[in-house]
Amino acid sequence: MADATRDYRVTSIRAAAVLTTSYVVGTRLTNDIWRYNQLIVLVQLTLGSLSSAEVRVEASLDDSTWFKLPLTFPQTQTQLIVNPGEYTMTSSDNYAIAIPIAYNFIRISAKGTGTVTDSTMTIDAILAKI
Repeated sequence: MADATRDYRVTSIRAAAVLTTSYVVGTRLTNDIWRYNQLIVLVQLTLGSLSSAEVRVEASLDDSTWFKLPLTFPQTQTQLIVNPGEYTMTSSDNYAIAIPIAYNFIRISAKGTGTVTDSTMTIDAILAKI
């Protein structure tokens, strides 16, 4: 459990694992996330034989109705946003995705497209008050 007096907390969303071709939700963020206003999603990707990998970030106020969150990236990252809240990665690399937040629940999902052989993805999340 995070110390509620701290201005940040780090949570493991998805341990290193081979991707599947359907979205799989990782550990949901639920405890006291209303205390924070920034979410940083850290993705470590080994693409393997995949064509691409996708990460989806969604938020909810009631843990029932989910909304895709818009994603923002540094100018140097040229990967494609395919839909609001969905990020497509086409190369093995480490990615940081920054999202302003004001929600009670957040879920982050991942999937691969193509042949999943030798692919792995790890996702961590940083909640921060800035």
